[in-house]
Amino acid sequence: MRMRFLPPGGPVAAVPAILLSVFLILGPACKPRDDSRSEPKRERATKAEKREAPPSERRGNGPLQIVEVPPFVTLAKELNPVVVNISTSRSFEGSQMQQFHTPFSGPEGENPFGEFFERFFENLPQGMRKQTSLGSGFIIDKSGLVVTNNHVIEKADDIKVTTSDGSVYPAKVKGMDPKTDVALIQIEPKGDLPEATLGNSDELEIGEWVMAIGNPFGLGHTVTAGIVSAKGRVLNSGPYDDFIQTDASINPGNSGGPLFNIRGEVVGINTAIVAQGQGIGFATPVNMARKVLAQLKKSGKVVRGWMGVSIQRIDPAIAESLGLEDAKGALVADVMKGGPADKAGIKRRDVIIEFKGEEVGDFHNLPAMVAEVDPGTEVEIKLLRDGKEKSVSVMVDEMKDERQAKADPSPKVDAVGLKVKELDESQAERLGLEKQTAVGVAEVKPGTAADEAGI
Repeated sequence: MRMRFLPPGGPVAAVPAILLSVFLILGPACKPRDDSRSEPKRERATKAEKREAPPSERRGNGPLQIVEVPPFVTLAKELNPVVVNISTSRSFEGSQMQQFHTPFSGPEGENPFGEFFERFFENLPQGMRKQTSLGSGFIIDKSGLVVTNNHVIEKADDIKVTTSDGSVYPAKVKGMDPKTDVALIQIEPKGDLPEATLGNSDELEIGEWVMAIGNPFGLGHTVTAGIVSAKGRVLNSGPYDDFIQTDASINPGNSGGPLFNIRGEVVGINTAIVAQGQGIGFATPVNMARKVLAQLKKSGKVVRGWMGVSIQRIDPAIAESLGLEDAKGALVADVMKGGPADKAGIKRRDVIIEFKGEEVGDFHNLPAMVAEVDPGTEVEIKLLRDGKEKSVSVMVDEMKDERQAKADPSPKVDAVGLKVKELDESQAERLGLEKQTAVGVAEVKPGTAADEAGI
């Protein structure tokens, strides 16, 4: 499955007429009411009067249970004003022939005279070109603070924000965080703006109604609705993946737009889609973005905690080899010399099962848990060493870009059944290797040639 972040949408050259067909699913033909029959009563979802439930609306011997549909019409009217469209442009050097189109160009861009034009223009000097893109965002402060995705405004020379009333404002970057793909920009409005309310994404339930508003393909404010399909999705896009999956339609141009719950609260920032997929979109949980936004607003940058370990997933084979009852926690693959974990006595092959009183169910959760801790804070960690539980105290340090804690990549098993990984300098030194002339065995698949060879 190919995953990709939502590319910013492009302007629409010509939008064909959209034919809207409304399908009504009709039940059995209505029959004259028989007053001699006694039917149970039920309340209609939108009317106070009662009517008798016909047999076609029964489940078993009881009346049909009415499920109330969220008030999407009301929500759309109330929430549209807090959503904005974002357009960006940037200049770059490139050949003037890179995207040359003529009236003879085919639907896929093929051009029967392409070779002629390429030869004609091939000696022309390289020039500056301008690229434009579109995205979405939402207002979190009446003074003009707008949230969007980092990839929407990254490297942009010019940013413009269009509000729901058609007003256009130039925007300045307040702060950006590529690791969570969250950005904060500032506009100077003529008056106070409506503000979005941030909800609690941890309380979202799978199957719960959600609504997205954004600027797909440059079409302007567009409302789509669906449900929460899953939570905690890992797309391998970074160390802090924890996406909300939804089937509410999300397309290029929706990037940075809000995902609302039925109470009108922002619970996510629409970020990524599955390439060639339908009904599979992903949003960054607002609880993850909340602390990032607070730091971007205050200082324009994000400071994260750092512990100085490399970790890897515990699969059933590793759990068995370590004598673990289940494949939970984070296996310490390496400890950075002189780092906080090293000073606290954490060792390779330790299994971290609890951090700051919170269970580490999956290894991927640990980097985000450490990052949320303020540098200089001492935290308690529970780990398993040789099958015995042990507690240690770690003084969390500040993460630097060149030394961030990360999960070890998981290379594929090769033809002989081996998973190997590159050794870093500290591992090579520990093994007595002057140079990195070897790789480490990360996993041996049972029943393969490597296993039979005794590796």
